[in-house]
Amino acid sequence: MFQKGQICQIEIEDISSQGQGIGRAEGMAVFVPNTIPGDLAEIQLTKLKKNYAFARLTKLINPSPARIEPPCKDGFEKGCGGCALMQMDYQSQLKLKEKQVRDKLQRLGGQREPQVKPIIGMEEPFYYRNKAQLPVSTGGIITRKGGIVENLGQPTVGFFKPQSHEVVDCRDCLIQSPAAMAAADALRRFMEEDHITAWDERWEKGLMRYLIVKTAFGTGEVMVILVINGKGIPNGEKLAAMLDEAIYQAGFSLESIILNVNKKKSPRIMGEECIPMAGKPVIQETIGNLSFEISPMSFYQVNPQQMKKLYDKVLEYASLTGSETVLDLYCGVGSIGLYCAGEAGQVIGIESVHAAVLDANRNAVINGIVNARFVCGKAEDELPRLLASEDGEDEIAAAVRAADVIILDPPRAGCRPELLQAACSTGAERIIYVSCDPATMARDVRLLGEVGYEFQEATPVDMFPWTGAVETVVMLSHKKPDSVINVKVEFGEGEGKVPLDNIAKRAAANSPSTADK
Repeated sequence: MFQKGQICQIEIEDISSQGQGIGRAEGMAVFVPNTIPGDLAEIQLTKLKKNYAFARLTKLINPSPARIEPPCKDGFEKGCGGCALMQMDYQSQLKLKEKQVRDKLQRLGGQREPQVKPIIGMEEPFYYRNKAQLPVSTGGIITRKGGIVENLGQPTVGFFKPQSHEVVDCRDCLIQSPAAMAAADALRRFMEEDHITAWDERWEKGLMRYLIVKTAFGTGEVMVILVINGKGIPNGEKLAAMLDEAIYQAGFSLESIILNVNKKKSPRIMGEECIPMAGKPVIQETIGNLSFEISPMSFYQVNPQQMKKLYDKVLEYASLTGSETVLDLYCGVGSIGLYCAGEAGQVIGIESVHAAVLDANRNAVINGIVNARFVCGKAEDELPRLLASEDGEDEIAAAVRAADVIILDPPRAGCRPELLQAACSTGAERIIYVSCDPATMARDVRLLGEVGYEFQEATPVDMFPWTGAVETVVMLSHKKPDSVINVKVEFGEGEGKVPLDNIAKRAAANSPSTADK
């Protein structure tokens, strides 16, 4: 029986999505930061749970053959939690991620020998992110006599240390765009020169909360979003000029500065209100032959180079011939659906973020695409509503009921059970599932298999080099493709029907354990 503080020796076999090495001691999973698969390590147990434990590395007995000297010489050495695989060579990272997708499909997806294609990696896996979210800190603030608010330390703009809200000041990140690092440097200098405070969550005081930088690599346009606890920034014109000059020197063009107001003590990064401070309300990006407008609140894939490879794989799996109706669920700014529109009969997208829906419809207009429409609502609510609609003049509802291909691109938590129920009830010939979490993807693949959709194959795409995350595209087909038009999955009570709570119960039962997160 293990005890807290005990020292033991383990071999690291896997790595978690948070970048902690995973080994086993007497059958119990042990999570160890700063280790990678193949390491033989001496560890000290720091926290014990019923079926797993946490430990710290005390000595590296035999390093993994995949271990390298971290190429990052700034944030990683300071304890930045952004790149958990910075000590692992890139080809080994790719092999690890491909293995994780295959393992999750076997253990959680119920697939004995899943067909997993070779992972699609990057030739140069650096400076690829088009969106940076950088917390801002000044080490806390105090209020002196007379109501004068002072910083307790120097401005830091960077990333949180793992499992903390301590900001690591990062001046050269190897995965962010040069424009983002230039903007961070300008903000640091401005805050120091003008004595601007940063948000202190303990006292709910301070102005600057986050710096968000969106970079359009295809056009060179940049949007800077300043998340603040207030309505404005003192001497904001000076900050705008400093940002403009810094981003220009980095080789990009600052086209938009937005103030986002967030006065709540909340883990949410952005608030509801966006105030244009300078320039345009949107920036423009390109992918393939398409142009997209990106607004402050809209979601867009963070790696544009890999995004095209991802979308090409979606298009391949969709097998469109020009007449199909495609449902694009969790569609964001409509990029996947619009990418497919040229080879489809029509595209219907559903997205819960109103600003993203406006962007999606606008993007359709910009690109002259007339066979794509996007509606606002939660996919798990809107899809069942459209399927149940009896309005004979509702063209969107009619199109949804005639769906041939469904594209699911849910958040990390995966799909809601009611959405899976509704998707299955369409009888669509194919479902293409795009996921950023192999565990929830595998869970949903298993659930879809139980109600009529058979797993065909999966292709991992490395959208996030040097991190523990991986994107995957999965193709599922209806088990009876020859009679798909007449096949409808019915939910409810009675013979031959799937109980309404069946998927929900199984989703809970198959939810990933802590070891899978």
